[in-house]
Amino acid sequence: MKNLVEELKWRGLYHDSMPGTEEQLLKEVTTAYIGFDPTADSLHIGSMVQIILLVHLNRTGHKAIALVGGATGMIGDPSGKSDERNLLNEETLAKNVAGIKSVLSRFLDFNSKETNAPVMVNNYDWMKEFSFIDFAREVGKRITVNYMMAKDSVKKRFAGEGEGMSFTEFTYQLIQGYDFYHLYKNNNCVLQMGGSDQWGNITTGTELVRRMGGENAKAFALTTPLITKADGSKFGKSEGGNVWLDADKTSVYKFYQFWVNSTDVDAEKYIKIFTFLDKETIDALIEEHKTAPHLRVLQKKLAEEITIFVHSEEELEKAIQASNILFGNSTADDLKKLDETTFLEVFDGVPQAEIAKADLENGLDIISVLNEKTGFFKSNGEARRALTANSISVNREKIKEDFVLTTNDLINNQFVLLQSGKKNYFVIRVV
Repeated sequence: MKNLVEELKWRGLYHDSMPGTEEQLLKEVTTAYIGFDPTADSLHIGSMVQIILLVHLNRTGHKAIALVGGATGMIGDPSGKSDERNLLNEETLAKNVAGIKSVLSRFLDFNSKETNAPVMVNNYDWMKEFSFIDFAREVGKRITVNYMMAKDSVKKRFAGEGEGMSFTEFTYQLIQGYDFYHLYKNNNCVLQMGGSDQWGNITTGTELVRRMGGENAKAFALTTPLITKADGSKFGKSEGGNVWLDADKTSVYKFYQFWVNSTDVDAEKYIKIFTFLDKETIDALIEEHKTAPHLRVLQKKLAEEITIFVHSEEELEKAIQASNILFGNSTADDLKKLDETTFLEVFDGVPQAEIAKADLENGLDIISVLNEKTGFFKSNGEARRALTANSISVNREKIKEDFVLTTNDLINNQFVLLQSGKKNYFVIRVV
């Protein structure tokens, strides 16, 4: 059996584990789980490490359980938080749970017939009938307040970070701990994995398994490091906010661009963490990149691999095509293949002007378009000089002074792209 821990270590995906974890994974097929809290109706790239961890687990022959926290999501995990989260209502939670299930299903085949087929569970299914008194008697008495207070996530809040901690949040680690015991008892799950900030919650679970599972009960823990950028800033966000795994929240073009724009240092780290390329291939790519960093071989390969993994090869091709419009030798046909959202994202920040569609029906001379209608040029004379110098393009095609703009030139029936020289762009939006 392939050594999962060894694989995680060279990839930079290993932070810590309980004694005996590696031996357990080498000894037999092991069932392990990771929890995902439904704080939104999708997941962003901050969850990619845990998704990839489950995929590695599955690929090395073990059984993966993805737990969506329909119950714990009602409380909110205090780990890494200085203030209490707003509680979500049941309707929002149900929507979020469904959204996360949909995302996870793209990476893990929950319908597989393999003996180690991954499983998805929702802790609301076993917590909804659990009365407070029963929980206090069966679970609460097993763990002392002293033990719970010793956890970093609790200590930091009691030490003055934020406004303290409510009893609701204080119980979070008990509920997550009980999840582990439930999966241990019903699914033979002996390992919980998660980010290093989850160590306290996970070890509460291993302790509950030990105390509630009988004298031979054993449970293990394994954590991944929290990923940061080379400059120390938080990974997972772009200037526009979270980078989501759903194309309707973050377009494939923007998703691809996020990875392509990684620094050299980050790309060298990310390609090990976020792709499934083997060590030999990655080492060769790193060496190739060092000989010609300006070609950005590492960033392009990273972006290609993860875009295919999250979206598809077809969507990757569209994203590359969109990227080439700004930086390559694209044509009018290439432009016309872009949907409205991607077109606007490619030319985000480019100056724009509006022209009435009625004005184009009889045709507009290009001088009028360049100056009076858009202000792209300050005067007719300046526009004429640029045309004489053969430096003006409409939708990537060079034009002369006698050019007439009509509705036939519209991209998606609403845009025209003007260009002066190589880098000066202007978008006309036809209304």
